[in-house]
Amino acid sequence: MIYKSTYDTGGYQPGHMGPGMMNNPGYNYGYGPGMMNNPGYNHGYGSGMMNNPGYNYGYGSGMMGSMMTGNMMAIYYPESKPVTQDEALKSMQNFSRQYGSNLEVEDFMVFSGNYYAVLKDTNSSQYIAEVLVDRYSGSVYPEPGPNMMWNTRFGAGRTTTGGPEYDLAEAENLTKDFLGGYLPEAQIMESNEMPGYYTFDFGRQDIEGMLSVNAYNGQIWVHTWHGSYLGGMNTTS
Repeated sequence: MIYKSTYDTGGYQPGHMGPGMMNNPGYNYGYGPGMMNNPGYNHGYGSGMMNNPGYNYGYGSGMMGSMMTGNMMAIYYPESKPVTQDEALKSMQNFSRQYGSNLEVEDFMVFSGNYYAVLKDTNSSQYIAEVLVDRYSGSVYPEPGPNMMWNTRFGAGRTTTGGPEYDLAEAENLTKDFLGGYLPEAQIMESNEMPGYYTFDFGRQDIEGMLSVNAYNGQIWVHTWHGSYLGGMNTTS
């Protein structure tokens, strides 16, 4: 199977909830099993496809998904070349309009698998979502994982009730404790407060990874889908 972009930017509906439906050419996610024959991006929280218990997501057909270990469907021709940073940034800027007006693209980072950035609402000065651009296909989409499941403004987390149990400082302490076993001597390099969770860049001499902490229950979700960190730049749209 050759990897290609199947994402339809016109089909994305931020905050849409419900089962992943069959034959939906756009972007959808929901509680329930990831359904068959979805040519767009599809993930489900529940039993998932092909007897995979738990969270499941994937590109293309939506079958099996990437098992939260990165994009296993990323098969390229040897001569494939990454899209440029400028192209990726422009795609993110265009994509941000689906979340509303007065948004800026910030914290632009380059990984071997994708370009990453956060969207900032300039009216409230708050970060609202995380987005990715595949480095080889140029496909732009909301970041999977915490951005989908924990985001209380545009993700499944918008049904969360009650107030957060952990503030930024407490989430940093949880992250430091976790990193002590996950990657000894790693430090928090940067932090972003997102709706319902916090995202931290971490590493030893330089950034080596990214993780998020749920503001309501303290769960930690490592972003395993980026690949190696290649650099970044601070920019606004």
